[in-house]
Amino acid sequence: MESIIDRLYAVIEDRRDNPPPKSYVSSLFAGGVTKIAGKVTEEAAEFVEAAGEEDEKHFVYEAADLMFHVLVMLGHRHVHPQQVFDELARRFGISGIDEKEARKHGGGYADSQ
Repeated sequence: MESIIDRLYAVIEDRRDNPPPKSYVSSLFAGGVTKIAGKVTEEAAEFVEAAGEEDEKHFVYEAADLMFHVLVMLGHRHVHPQQVFDELARRFGISGIDEKEARKHGGGYADSQ
């Protein structure tokens, strides 16, 4: 069964490759990294703000907004979300402190190994 991430990413790719005139995603792609990054930054700030509130529904809503805009940036870069999941899987079970230390010394990224 296809996940919602896969289904959503397929729509994002389609908007990138076949931009309809009235599409929010297509307008983000037209603005490039600058416009998409602005939205990711805005949504990240709203997510963090919602984290400090008691309203779980609002927090989940903001998390979804942030994830959506991250998917748009991945689509802009032609990076499939599975690549991110694979990187998370690679890191699973590795101390975050050790992983950061490895990056300082030229290791840690999947391409470096």
